[in-house]
Amino acid sequence: MTAQARPDDDVRIPFKTKFSFGLGTSAEYIVLLGMGSYAMLFYNQVLGLPATLAGAAVSLSLILDGFADPIMGSLSDRTRSRLGRRHPYMYAAPLPIALSLVAIFNPPQGLEHLWLFAWFFTFVVTLRVFMAAYHTPHLALGGELSPDYTERTRIMSYNTVMGSVASMVMAFVALSIFFRATPEYPRGLLNPDAYPPFAAFSAGIALALLLASAWFTRDRIPSLPQPPANLPKFSPFEFLKDLGKAITNRNYAWLLVAYFFLSLTLGLRAGLSLYVNTFFWELTSEHLRWFVLGALGGAIFGGALVTRLHQKLDKRSTIVIGCLGLAGIPALPIALRFLGLMPPNATVQLVVALLTFSLVTATFTAIIQISVMSVLADIADENELKHGHRQEGVLYSTRALFAKIDMALGQFLAGVALDLIAFPPKAVPGQVPDDVLFKLAMIEGPAGAVPGLLAAFFYARYRITRARHAEIRAELEARRGRMGAAPAGAPVGAGVAAPAAPAE
Repeated sequence: MTAQARPDDDVRIPFKTKFSFGLGTSAEYIVLLGMGSYAMLFYNQVLGLPATLAGAAVSLSLILDGFADPIMGSLSDRTRSRLGRRHPYMYAAPLPIALSLVAIFNPPQGLEHLWLFAWFFTFVVTLRVFMAAYHTPHLALGGELSPDYTERTRIMSYNTVMGSVASMVMAFVALSIFFRATPEYPRGLLNPDAYPPFAAFSAGIALALLLASAWFTRDRIPSLPQPPANLPKFSPFEFLKDLGKAITNRNYAWLLVAYFFLSLTLGLRAGLSLYVNTFFWELTSEHLRWFVLGALGGAIFGGALVTRLHQKLDKRSTIVIGCLGLAGIPALPIALRFLGLMPPNATVQLVVALLTFSLVTATFTAIIQISVMSVLADIADENELKHGHRQEGVLYSTRALFAKIDMALGQFLAGVALDLIAFPPKAVPGQVPDDVLFKLAMIEGPAGAVPGLLAAFFYARYRITRARHAEIRAELEARRGRMGAAPAGAPVGAGVAAPAAPAE
């Protein structure tokens, strides 16, 4: 780049590529909506599986899936093929993902609790492992599409906003069509006949989007980074070395610690939110579908705002603000109810108030998701400078491992909490004892915010500023120049031996 060139010259990625990349996350959000939001309620409240067993199935699957993530990250980082490092896995995983989602919501009838647990656990694990096989290379692809500090934020904005839009639209469709109220089931989410067609519809849409994302980003393969010529192939030993290189990066380590606490908040709330909405606030499916609009508006607003925040405040400050909002805002409605400041149940005023909180929460969620995804690409630059090869796959996936282990703990604790407070199986809204509802709300609201506040403290320890990132990129370009490598914008490491790591 010459001194007169504009900062965005040669780094802006075409809209088609950003949109196609975002399709993959749209499909992931649709799958996770079905598995994460509805599966536990389906098995516990519809099929009668004890909450602890239902929570254990989700939690154990998250842990096993979490270990699959870094393995896939290291494997794809080291893959050499005519389809590049990421696309072979993005073509192979979609069909097993779709079939597993259908199986989760179609267990054989008449299974005893232990066998019902086994069915749930088996197909949740299968689904999550194949999601790791797709999603880890897919996220790594997003991290390497551009070397630019701000363009990476734009790419991840498309990714997050499109995922949120897909999730919200699917939730609206699910609550309006599949889980609509009937005379027999005024609460449509408790209708057992609604779940199989919902799963089949979700699986079909997800399959199409996953394949479309892989197909319409294939034209970027020639310009993507490739493994250095002397980088050893994947092996257990090289995998452990890759993990060590990632975890010993101080900036990355602080992100992992922070995300550990944030995921505990997210996991606990994910396991309890439908219970709170259905039994504490006494909302129907018709009420809940309007929350989709609030979440959708927040995702779009957060996605539009985050690039400007990174330009004004830098990424670290933006992450801390987003984390504080994500931890605290969802707890406010419950606190206000106990103070007598929320409208009564079954009123339009309550729905409007909760919808407003949903919009603000979604805004902070989008801000922190986009920001963290963007800084991981910056850390990949830092690790390339130190170790001589790029590790987007390992960096994105190891973060996912820590998050899933902790989110599994959060969801398991949600199941345990439901049993400890004696929440009744197959409960009827309006007939749950007040003391049980009070405990449920306190766990999901104020108590659930505490780990998120701790996360904000640890996110503040991150240290790659815009200026420091510019220094890292300059050093990488100078190294390539000394080695006779291709100029900036060419594939990193293509046909170039990895240099020895500089002395500390």
